[in-house]
Amino acid sequence: MEQQFKLRRLKDTLQEASKEDIITVFEALQHQNFVLCNTVANLIKKWPTHPLITPEAQ
Repeated sequence: MEQQFKLRRLKDTLQEASKEDIITVFEALQHQNFVLCNTVANLIKKWPTHPLITPEAQ
């Protein structure tokens, strides 16, 4: 519910924003997206794999 409210407020605000402001926000969000993707990929690569406990689980 709170996220829907924030998205609606953002959508309404974007109608009044300048093109330069929207470009700045887009670039910042894209940068955050790249950082998040890299972080998740690194976590998955370094995630420990534990041996199976029982032979039946194979």
